[in-house]
Amino acid sequence: MQRITPFLWFDKEAEEAAKFYTSIFKRSKIGKIARYSKSVEKAAGRPAGSVMTVEFSLDGQEFVALNGGPQFRFTEAISFVVNCKTQAEVDRYWKKLTAGGKPVQCGWLKDKYGISWQIVPTVLGELLSRKDAAKSERVMGALLKMVKLDIKKLKAAAKGSK
Repeated sequence: MQRITPFLWFDKEAEEAAKFYTSIFKRSKIGKIARYSKSVEKAAGRPAGSVMTVEFSLDGQEFVALNGGPQFRFTEAISFVVNCKTQAEVDRYWKKLTAGGKPVQCGWLKDKYGISWQIVPTVLGELLSRKDAAKSERVMGALLKMVKLDIKKLKAAAKGSK
């Protein structure tokens, strides 16, 4: 069991969201599903038998989703970073996670549940290395103009070509 587990508060979409996410990431699965009982039905405002929490894992990372009600919404203050080795991975995760959601900027997107994701090529850290400030500036300049990140364009910026 991992020490820290992200706990995501949904209105009533916890199970639907867990199924959506596990369909996208490899080595993913849905675990235990807890349901609201009669004894907490009135206090929680949820019908007895409806889904309360869903445990799931994405690529080995454990999460818990809660159907807690509409009081709280997701914001960009918390996001999940998906590190991608290839452009094909960037494209795949981008396409799947923006389905029903919306692209933002600089590799960020919001999925259809309002969760923010960053789809980032692993080469980006190397390209932004502080060893060469001019190279870092060019890469950052290119990145700031992008919505979905493009490895080929980031590498071209690092070299100083277009």
